[in-house]
Amino acid sequence: MSDPLREDLESIPRYVPGKAIPDAVKLSSNEVPYGPLPGVVEAVTEAAETVHRYPDLGVVKLRDVLSQRLGLPAERIVTGTGSVALIGHLMQAVARPGSEVVYSWRSFEAYPIAATVAGLKSIQVPNTADHRHDIDAMLAAVGPNTRAIVICSPNNPTGPAVTAEELDRVFASVPEDVLVVVDEAYREFVTDPACPDAIERYADRPNAVVFRTFSKAWGLAGLRVGYMVARPDVADAVSRCVIPFAVNAAAQRAALAALEAEGEMRRRVALVTSERKRTVMAARELVPDVPDSQANFFWLPLGERAVAFAAHCEKRSILVRPFAGDGVRVTIGLPEENDAFLEALRAFVEEER
Repeated sequence: MSDPLREDLESIPRYVPGKAIPDAVKLSSNEVPYGPLPGVVEAVTEAAETVHRYPDLGVVKLRDVLSQRLGLPAERIVTGTGSVALIGHLMQAVARPGSEVVYSWRSFEAYPIAATVAGLKSIQVPNTADHRHDIDAMLAAVGPNTRAIVICSPNNPTGPAVTAEELDRVFASVPEDVLVVVDEAYREFVTDPACPDAIERYADRPNAVVFRTFSKAWGLAGLRVGYMVARPDVADAVSRCVIPFAVNAAAQRAALAALEAEGEMRRRVALVTSERKRTVMAARELVPDVPDSQANFFWLPLGERAVAFAAHCEKRSILVRPFAGDGVRVTIGLPEENDAFLEALRAFVEEER
Protein backbone atom coordinates (compact mmCIF):
# COMPACT_ATOMS: atom_id res chain seq x y z
CA MET A 1 0.00 0.00 0.00
CA SER A 2 1.45 3.36 -0.99
CA ASP A 3 1.83 6.17 1.54
CA PRO A 4 -0.74 8.93 0.81
CA LEU A 5 1.28 11.59 2.62
CA ARG A 6 3.62 14.06 0.94
CA GLU A 7 7.24 13.12 1.49
CA ASP A 8 8.46 16.72 1.44
CA LEU A 9 6.50 17.55 4.59
CA GLU A 10 9.06 15.64 6.63
CA SER A 11 11.60 18.33 5.75
CA ILE A 12 9.51 21.12 7.28
CA PRO A 13 10.96 22.36 10.58
CA ARG A 14 8.32 22.49 13.28
CA TYR A 15 7.45 25.95 14.52
CA VAL A 16 9.02 26.39 17.94
CA PRO A 17 7.08 28.66 20.33
CA GLY A 18 8.74 30.53 23.13
CA LYS A 19 9.03 28.32 26.19
CA ALA A 20 6.67 28.99 29.10
CA ILE A 21 7.28 27.88 32.70
CA PRO A 22 5.06 28.99 35.60
CA ASP A 23 6.53 31.88 37.63
CA ALA A 24 9.51 32.30 35.28
CA VAL A 25 10.37 35.62 33.64
CA LYS A 26 9.11 35.01 30.12
CA LEU A 27 11.20 36.86 27.53
CA SER A 28 10.93 34.03 25.01
CA SER A 29 7.84 35.19 23.09
CA ASN A 30 7.36 38.63 21.59
CA GLU A 31 4.44 39.66 23.75
CA VAL A 32 3.79 42.94 25.53
CA PRO A 33 3.92 42.60 29.33
CA TYR A 34 1.12 44.96 30.33
CA GLY A 35 -2.04 42.87 29.90
CA PRO A 36 -5.01 43.56 27.60
CA LEU A 37 -5.80 47.10 26.55
CA PRO A 38 -8.75 48.87 28.21
CA GLY A 39 -12.10 47.57 26.94
CA VAL A 40 -10.73 44.32 25.52
CA VAL A 41 -11.73 42.03 28.39
CA GLU A 42 -15.23 43.52 28.40
CA ALA A 43 -15.49 43.00 24.63
CA VAL A 44 -14.40 39.37 24.92
CA THR A 45 -16.82 38.78 27.80
CA GLU A 46 -19.68 40.20 25.76
CA ALA A 47 -18.69 38.02 22.79
CA ALA A 48 -18.79 34.95 25.03
CA GLU A 49 -22.55 35.32 25.35
CA THR A 50 -23.00 34.51 21.65
CA VAL A 51 -20.47 31.73 21.13
CA HIS A 52 -23.29 29.44 19.96
CA ARG A 53 -23.48 31.62 16.83
CA TYR A 54 -21.01 31.79 13.97
CA PRO A 55 -18.90 34.95 13.77
CA ASP A 56 -19.18 37.42 10.91
CA LEU A 57 -17.63 35.60 7.94
CA GLY A 58 -16.57 38.83 6.23
CA VAL A 59 -15.23 40.50 9.40
CA VAL A 60 -17.06 43.53 8.06
CA LYS A 61 -16.92 45.90 11.06
CA LEU A 62 -13.21 45.40 11.65
CA ARG A 63 -12.34 45.71 7.98
CA ASP A 64 -14.45 48.88 7.72
CA VAL A 65 -12.68 50.44 10.72
CA LEU A 66 -9.29 49.49 9.30
CA SER A 67 -10.36 50.91 5.94
CA GLN A 68 -11.16 54.26 7.54
CA ARG A 69 -7.92 54.30 9.54
CA LEU A 70 -5.73 53.39 6.58
CA GLY A 71 -7.59 55.42 3.96
CA LEU A 72 -7.98 52.36 1.73
CA PRO A 73 -11.02 50.50 0.37
CA ALA A 74 -12.13 47.56 2.51
CA GLU A 75 -11.85 45.28 -0.53
CA ARG A 76 -8.07 45.65 -0.26
CA ILE A 77 -7.99 44.34 3.33
CA VAL A 78 -8.01 40.64 4.25
CA THR A 79 -8.18 39.41 7.84
CA GLY A 80 -6.94 36.10 9.22
CA THR A 81 -5.77 34.30 12.34
CA GLY A 82 -2.72 36.45 12.78
CA SER A 83 -0.43 37.68 10.03
CA VAL A 84 1.34 34.31 10.10
CA ALA A 85 -1.77 32.57 8.73
CA LEU A 86 -2.21 35.19 6.03
CA ILE A 87 1.41 34.73 4.95
CA GLY A 88 0.64 31.07 4.42
CA HIS A 89 -2.53 31.88 2.50
CA LEU A 90 -0.68 34.31 0.25
CA MET A 91 1.93 31.69 -0.58
CA GLN A 92 -0.86 29.24 -1.41
CA ALA A 93 -2.42 31.85 -3.67
CA VAL A 94 0.75 32.51 -5.71
CA ALA A 95 2.23 29.00 -5.84
CA ARG A 96 2.64 27.38 -9.23
CA PRO A 97 4.77 24.36 -10.22
CA GLY A 98 8.43 25.33 -10.00
CA SER A 99 7.76 28.73 -8.45
CA GLU A 100 9.98 30.32 -5.80
CA VAL A 101 9.85 32.79 -2.92
CA VAL A 102 12.88 34.84 -1.85
CA TYR A 103 13.41 35.87 1.76
CA SER A 104 16.23 36.69 4.15
CA TRP A 105 17.65 34.16 6.57
CA ARG A 106 17.67 34.11 9.43
CA SER A 107 14.20 35.62 9.47
CA PHE A 108 10.73 34.61 10.64
CA GLU A 109 10.75 30.85 11.06
CA ALA A 110 7.24 30.48 9.63
CA TYR A 111 8.41 31.46 6.12
CA PRO A 112 10.00 28.12 5.17
CA ILE A 113 7.04 26.27 6.69
CA ALA A 114 4.48 28.30 4.72
CA ALA A 115 6.51 28.07 1.51
CA THR A 116 6.90 24.30 1.67
CA VAL A 117 3.25 23.69 2.54
CA ALA A 118 2.24 25.84 -0.44
CA GLY A 119 4.64 24.02 -2.77
CA LEU A 120 7.01 26.95 -3.24
CA LYS A 121 10.79 26.61 -3.30
CA SER A 122 12.48 28.78 -0.66
CA ILE A 123 15.40 30.91 -1.78
CA GLN A 124 17.03 31.91 1.50
CA VAL A 125 19.47 34.82 1.34
CA PRO A 126 21.89 35.14 4.30
CA ASN A 127 21.69 38.25 6.44
CA THR A 128 24.55 40.71 6.39
CA ALA A 129 27.28 40.57 9.04
CA ASP A 130 25.33 43.13 11.07
CA HIS A 131 22.18 40.95 11.02
CA ARG A 132 20.22 42.97 8.47
CA HIS A 133 18.56 42.01 5.20
CA ASP A 134 21.12 41.93 2.38
CA ILE A 135 18.93 43.79 -0.08
CA ASP A 136 21.38 43.62 -3.00
CA ALA A 137 21.79 39.87 -2.59
CA MET A 138 18.04 39.40 -2.28
CA LEU A 139 17.45 41.32 -5.50
CA ALA A 140 20.12 39.24 -7.23
CA ALA A 141 18.26 36.09 -6.12
CA VAL A 142 15.04 37.13 -7.89
CA GLY A 143 14.67 35.06 -11.03
CA PRO A 144 12.10 34.09 -13.66
CA ASN A 145 10.35 31.69 -11.26
CA THR A 146 10.13 34.13 -8.35
CA ARG A 147 6.56 34.82 -7.29
CA ALA A 148 7.32 36.96 -4.23
CA ILE A 149 10.15 38.57 -2.29
CA VAL A 150 9.48 38.83 1.45
CA ILE A 151 10.88 41.68 3.55
CA CYS A 152 10.52 41.26 7.31
CA SER A 153 10.79 44.74 8.79
CA PRO A 154 11.66 44.83 11.64
CA ASN A 155 13.28 41.46 11.10
CA ASN A 156 12.28 38.67 13.47
CA PRO A 157 14.45 37.51 15.23
CA THR A 158 17.36 39.92 14.68
CA GLY A 159 15.59 43.29 15.12
CA PRO A 160 16.80 45.72 12.42
CA ALA A 161 14.26 47.31 10.06
CA VAL A 162 14.62 48.04 6.37
CA THR A 163 15.00 51.68 5.33
CA ALA A 164 12.93 53.58 2.80
CA GLU A 165 15.94 53.79 0.52
CA GLU A 166 16.29 50.01 0.57
CA LEU A 167 12.60 49.35 -0.01
CA ASP A 168 12.52 51.93 -2.79
CA ARG A 169 15.28 49.94 -4.51
CA VAL A 170 13.33 46.73 -4.12
CA PHE A 171 10.24 48.18 -5.76
CA ALA A 172 12.31 49.80 -8.49
CA SER A 173 14.22 46.60 -9.25
CA VAL A 174 11.73 43.74 -9.29
CA PRO A 175 9.20 43.29 -12.09
CA GLU A 176 5.58 44.06 -11.26
CA ASP A 177 4.60 40.40 -11.53
CA VAL A 178 6.75 39.71 -8.45
CA LEU A 179 4.96 40.60 -5.22
CA VAL A 180 6.94 42.67 -2.73
CA VAL A 181 5.69 41.36 0.61
CA VAL A 182 6.47 43.54 3.63
CA ASP A 183 5.84 41.83 6.95
CA GLU A 184 5.32 44.64 9.48
CA ALA A 185 4.21 42.64 12.52
CA TYR A 186 6.29 44.97 14.73
CA ARG A 187 5.66 48.25 12.91
CA GLU A 188 4.30 50.07 15.98
CA PHE A 189 7.66 49.74 17.74
CA VAL A 190 9.69 51.42 14.97
CA THR A 191 11.25 54.72 16.05
CA ASP A 192 13.84 55.22 13.27
CA PRO A 193 12.44 57.81 10.80
CA ALA A 194 14.49 56.21 8.01
CA CYS A 195 12.29 53.10 8.24
CA PRO A 196 8.98 53.72 6.45
CA ASP A 197 5.39 52.77 7.10
CA ALA A 198 4.97 50.44 4.13
CA ILE A 199 1.24 51.03 3.79
CA GLU A 200 1.66 54.80 3.69
CA ARG A 201 4.59 54.72 1.28
CA TYR A 202 3.82 51.81 -1.04
CA ALA A 203 0.08 51.12 -0.97
CA ASP A 204 -0.27 52.55 -4.47
CA ARG A 205 2.22 50.03 -5.92
CA PRO A 206 0.42 47.22 -7.76
CA ASN A 207 2.76 44.54 -6.42
CA ALA A 208 2.85 45.71 -2.78
CA VAL A 209 1.53 43.40 -0.06
CA VAL A 210 1.78 44.44 3.60
CA PHE A 211 1.05 42.35 6.69
CA ARG A 212 0.11 43.68 10.13
CA THR A 213 -1.02 41.97 13.33
CA PHE A 214 -2.86 42.65 16.57
CA SER A 215 -0.70 40.11 18.41
CA LYS A 216 2.16 42.41 19.37
CA ALA A 217 1.66 46.09 20.23
CA TRP A 218 -2.12 45.68 20.43
CA GLY A 219 -1.82 42.89 23.02
CA LEU A 220 -4.04 40.24 21.39
CA ALA A 221 -1.52 37.42 20.93
CA GLY A 222 -3.90 34.89 22.46
CA LEU A 223 -6.81 35.72 20.14
CA ARG A 224 -5.05 35.49 16.75
CA VAL A 225 -6.11 38.28 14.43
CA GLY A 226 -4.08 40.01 11.75
CA TYR A 227 -4.64 41.66 8.40
CA MET A 228 -3.13 42.09 4.97
CA VAL A 229 -3.28 45.01 2.53
CA ALA A 230 -2.92 44.39 -1.20
CA ARG A 231 -4.49 45.34 -4.51
CA PRO A 232 -8.09 44.04 -4.87
CA ASP A 233 -7.42 40.97 -7.01
CA VAL A 234 -4.57 39.78 -4.78
CA ALA A 235 -6.71 40.38 -1.69
CA ASP A 236 -9.57 38.45 -3.28
CA ALA A 237 -7.31 35.52 -4.17
CA VAL A 238 -5.91 35.32 -0.63
CA SER A 239 -9.39 35.59 0.92
CA ARG A 240 -10.40 32.49 -1.05
CA CYS A 241 -7.63 30.57 0.72
CA VAL A 242 -8.68 31.66 4.21
CA ILE A 243 -10.56 29.06 6.24
CA PRO A 244 -14.21 30.16 6.66
CA PHE A 245 -14.93 31.91 9.97
CA ALA A 246 -11.20 31.97 10.73
CA VAL A 247 -11.33 35.12 12.87
CA ASN A 248 -13.64 34.24 15.73
CA ALA A 249 -16.20 36.57 17.28
CA ALA A 250 -14.16 37.29 20.41
CA ALA A 251 -11.12 38.20 18.32
CA GLN A 252 -13.15 40.52 16.10
CA ARG A 253 -14.67 42.39 19.04
CA ALA A 254 -11.38 42.51 20.90
CA ALA A 255 -9.59 44.02 17.90
CA LEU A 256 -12.25 46.71 17.59
CA ALA A 257 -11.95 47.49 21.31
CA ALA A 258 -8.16 47.61 21.08
CA LEU A 259 -8.32 50.10 18.22
CA GLU A 260 -10.46 52.34 20.44
CA ALA A 261 -7.61 52.31 22.98
CA GLU A 262 -4.89 53.44 20.59
CA GLY A 263 -3.68 56.15 22.95
CA GLU A 264 -2.97 53.62 25.67
CA MET A 265 -1.32 51.31 23.14
CA ARG A 266 1.03 54.13 22.10
CA ARG A 267 1.85 54.88 25.75
CA ARG A 268 2.78 51.25 26.35
CA VAL A 269 4.82 51.08 23.16
CA ALA A 270 6.78 54.13 24.34
CA LEU A 271 7.59 52.28 27.57
CA VAL A 272 8.79 49.29 25.56
CA THR A 273 10.98 51.34 23.22
CA SER A 274 12.49 53.23 26.14
CA GLU A 275 13.34 49.95 27.86
CA ARG A 276 14.62 48.58 24.55
CA LYS A 277 17.13 51.40 24.28
CA ARG A 278 18.31 50.96 27.86
CA THR A 279 18.52 47.18 27.72
CA VAL A 280 20.24 47.00 24.33
CA MET A 281 22.87 49.53 25.39
CA ALA A 282 23.57 47.55 28.57
CA ALA A 283 23.67 44.23 26.70
CA ARG A 284 26.06 45.68 24.12
CA GLU A 285 28.57 46.42 26.85
CA LEU A 286 28.71 42.67 27.45
CA VAL A 287 28.19 41.42 23.88
CA PRO A 288 29.60 44.19 21.65
CA ASP A 289 27.94 43.24 18.34
CA VAL A 290 24.31 43.33 19.51
CA PRO A 291 22.49 45.00 16.58
CA ASP A 292 20.11 47.90 16.88
CA SER A 293 16.49 46.81 17.12
CA GLN A 294 13.30 48.46 15.94
CA ALA A 295 11.05 45.77 17.46
CA ASN A 296 10.03 44.77 20.98
CA PHE A 297 12.95 42.33 21.18
CA PHE A 298 16.66 42.29 20.42
CA TRP A 299 19.25 39.80 19.23
CA LEU A 300 22.27 38.35 20.97
CA PRO A 301 24.57 36.96 18.25
CA LEU A 302 26.04 34.23 20.43
CA GLY A 303 26.49 31.64 17.68
CA GLU A 304 27.32 28.21 19.09
CA ARG A 305 26.83 29.55 22.65
CA ALA A 306 23.13 30.31 22.08
CA VAL A 307 21.67 27.12 23.55
CA ALA A 308 24.06 27.19 26.50
CA PHE A 309 23.07 30.76 27.31
CA ALA A 310 19.36 29.90 27.16
CA ALA A 311 19.98 27.03 29.59
CA HIS A 312 21.96 29.38 31.84
CA CYS A 313 19.00 31.78 31.89
CA GLU A 314 16.48 29.02 32.53
CA LYS A 315 18.38 27.98 35.65
CA ARG A 316 17.69 31.51 36.86
CA SER A 317 13.98 31.20 35.91
CA ILE A 318 14.42 33.49 32.92
CA LEU A 319 13.18 32.25 29.54
CA VAL A 320 14.71 33.48 26.27
CA ARG A 321 14.46 32.11 22.73
CA PRO A 322 17.61 30.40 21.40
CA PHE A 323 18.23 29.67 17.72
CA ALA A 324 20.86 26.94 17.79
CA GLY A 325 24.12 27.97 16.16
CA ASP A 326 22.95 31.54 15.49
CA GLY A 327 21.87 33.54 18.50
CA VAL A 328 19.26 34.33 21.12
CA ARG A 329 16.20 36.54 20.80
CA VAL A 330 15.22 38.40 23.95
CA THR A 331 11.84 40.09 24.31
CA ILE A 332 11.69 43.41 26.15
CA GLY A 333 9.84 42.90 29.43
CA LEU A 334 9.16 45.00 32.48
CA PRO A 335 12.15 46.98 33.85
CA GLU A 336 12.75 44.52 36.69
CA GLU A 337 12.59 41.60 34.24
CA ASN A 338 15.09 43.25 31.94
CA ASP A 339 17.36 43.89 34.93
CA ALA A 340 17.20 40.20 35.86
CA PHE A 341 18.08 39.27 32.29
CA LEU A 342 21.04 41.65 32.22
CA GLU A 343 22.35 40.18 35.46
CA ALA A 344 22.09 36.70 33.93
CA LEU A 345 23.95 37.86 30.82
CA ARG A 346 26.65 39.49 32.94
CA ALA A 347 27.13 36.27 34.92
CA PHE A 348 27.31 34.21 31.72
CA VAL A 349 29.96 36.45 30.17
CA GLU A 350 32.00 36.47 33.35
CA GLU A 351 31.86 32.66 33.57
CA GLU A 352 33.28 32.44 30.06
CA ARG A 353 36.26 34.65 30.83
